[in-house]
Amino acid sequence: MPTISQRGHEMPPSPIRKLVPYAEAAKAKGIKVYFLNIGQPDIKTPEIAIKALNNLNMKTIEYSHSAGIASYRKKLVNYYAKNNIHISSDEIMATTGGSEAISFAFLSCFDTGDEVIIPEPFYANYNGFATSGGIKVVPVLSNIENGFALPPISEIEKLITPKTKGIFICNPNNPTGYLYSQQELEQLRDIVKKYDLYLFSDEVYREFCYDGATHFSVMNLEGIENNVIMVDSVSKRYSECGIRIGALITRNKEVFATALKFAQARLSPPTLGQIAAEASLDAPKEYFNEVYDEYINRRNFLVDKLNKIPGVYTPLPKGAFYTTVRLPIDNADEFCKWMLSDFSYQNQTVMMAPATGFYSTPGKGLNEVRIAYILNIEDLAKAVETLEKALEVYPGRKI
Repeated sequence: MPTISQRGHEMPPSPIRKLVPYAEAAKAKGIKVYFLNIGQPDIKTPEIAIKALNNLNMKTIEYSHSAGIASYRKKLVNYYAKNNIHISSDEIMATTGGSEAISFAFLSCFDTGDEVIIPEPFYANYNGFATSGGIKVVPVLSNIENGFALPPISEIEKLITPKTKGIFICNPNNPTGYLYSQQELEQLRDIVKKYDLYLFSDEVYREFCYDGATHFSVMNLEGIENNVIMVDSVSKRYSECGIRIGALITRNKEVFATALKFAQARLSPPTLGQIAAEASLDAPKEYFNEVYDEYINRRNFLVDKLNKIPGVYTPLPKGAFYTTVRLPIDNADEFCKWMLSDFSYQNQTVMMAPATGFYSTPGKGLNEVRIAYILNIEDLAKAVETLEKALEVYPGRKI
């Protein structure tokens, strides 16, 4: 029998999705499962996007340009300008989700064996993208006590070796909800410039910054214009996870041209997805106001309720719609599995993402989970009550 590739063996499974069979089994038994494990909001997609697809008058659904439909990319220029990011359409590449943008960026900038420094915990699939390219992820630890702020630059600098090629951040952060300040980003700018590294920034949660805080993009860091690669997506902004449209954005012409070769090899990003994404750019301001207010209410409610449970702690997220929660448990993987396979309260249970999958350092995140506040407050209330009851009887509870 033919063997599986070494790369296939090394490819990590998704910590967010690996518990799906247990959730499906719970549902099959008639148990109500509150899915707080994945960033799939229950927010409605803008009506204007749905209408664009319903009213489509195309006799043939063709390939688009490998970099994306020209009208969409030009329209994106105006969107970014409104967010104080000034770029041209030939610096924007539409991709099949933000995932493909990261893959193209990694494949364009790294050779096998190169290293990328990423503050952990980080979005688990960054590990997968790196593994696919033979790239080594070097984690630098942030911690829950200070809300998962950027680790000291001195700690990052200690990790730089001749193999280091870049630093990767997510801002606002998934899975912690932390929002990096302009000052923190300028500290990163200085070290990137000092060692001539790439700075990759996943900014898909740009619209979700709370408590009067504003988002500062790496595209506005002066002096490293050719070092910066930004990743974006419409999945969360417009609640359009399924249309799979993202973007790779850089002023570095050589990086862009190289990424375009990978884009040409896959022909084009989804045409229908781009049509919906382009229409979404005309979503009324009221749409975002309603979504923003809803997430603020959910965040405040969830954090308040969680922190009232004995032994539980979570900081107040500054952005996105996730929070990383410390629980009085021995093993997050086992606890999250147990919640689905062995526990229910009033015929309901909760699916969460074990934080172990968001750390690259072995042994980290064993007492943490990521919760996505993507359900309405009524459902969140029931989910938190269920979690509290579960913690009272969990065999692996730690006092």
